[in-house]
Amino acid sequence: MRSRRRVSLVVKLLIMVVALIFALFPVVYVISAAVNPANTLVGLGIIPTRMTLDNFVRLFNSPLHPWPQWILNSVIVAGATSVIVTSLTALAAYAFSRLKFRGRRAGLLALVTVQLFPNMLAIVALFLLLQAIGSVVPALGLNSLGGLILIYSGGALGFNTWLMKGYFDTLPFDLDESAMVDGASPFQAFRHVILPLVRPILAVIGILAFIGAYSDFLLARVVLSSTQNLTLAVGMTLFVREYTVEWGTFAAAALVGALPIVVTFLILQRQLVGGLAQGGVKG
Repeated sequence: MRSRRRVSLVVKLLIMVVALIFALFPVVYVISAAVNPANTLVGLGIIPTRMTLDNFVRLFNSPLHPWPQWILNSVIVAGATSVIVTSLTALAAYAFSRLKFRGRRAGLLALVTVQLFPNMLAIVALFLLLQAIGSVVPALGLNSLGGLILIYSGGALGFNTWLMKGYFDTLPFDLDESAMVDGASPFQAFRHVILPLVRPILAVIGILAFIGAYSDFLLARVVLSSTQNLTLAVGMTLFVREYTVEWGTFAAAALVGALPIVVTFLILQRQLVGGLAQGGVKG
């Protein structure tokens, strides 16, 4: 028995080591490129022979690439998308989970069906839609952060509503009934009784929406055009020019740009694990 346990432990450790190497290799490679004084990937090793912070200095002093503005734009878009998606999905999930109304099942099936088609398939329709909206409300049209937020928010509602509904279903219905017996309306029961209990899934939806919007490239590339309005994912492509590719500066910008996601994840990691575990109990 002991030998079997040892073999099992060794196998688990080997799998863990392989998984860690697979996950950390890209990160280590980007760090190596960021501290490489040659500002290139030619002959780059995992552990650089020489290390310098010149790429970071070049990044901070670059007058051609307003990357702090790109990071700010990305944080604004991702933060607004996260708040909108979390708020709307909480209301929709509560309605689908606790309220009985005609068309409830059809609505859930419609949400699942919509998620079968990613936003990229509707990119032409989204472009024309923002063009039409921009003629009336320029702040929500093409080349605007508001228009990009609208696209991200609409695209994330379906799956996240379904995920949050599964979490709502795990809560006893007696909570709502007790609150209503005491004179609370359905919205008051949702606001004061249910909502405090679903903070883990709110954190899950928030961080998933934030990361998805922050790291997206294709939709942002189509919607945004002016340099000042670019998000980080789109703006970093300007470091890759036709005749000159600043890979070191590109890697430095990638490391700095990853900080908002890392900080957000570290703050919400406990809620993230609990919400994902319990959100999949019921569907």
